[in-house]
Amino acid sequence: MGGMRRKGDLPVKTCATCGRPFAWRKKWARVWDEVRYCSERCRRARRQNGA
Repeated sequence: MGGMRRKGDLPVKTCATCGRPFAWRKKWARVWDEVRYCSERCRRARRQNGA
């Protein structure tokens, strides 16, 4: 396994709904390529707006 990483060294993406940057989380390790939203709230808001 890998060693410890500093928060600043983690991969970052931009949320498709709010446009804010968000960092990699351990629970997203297997699906990082598919993650598009920073939170459940943004994911739900995107679906309600018809996209």
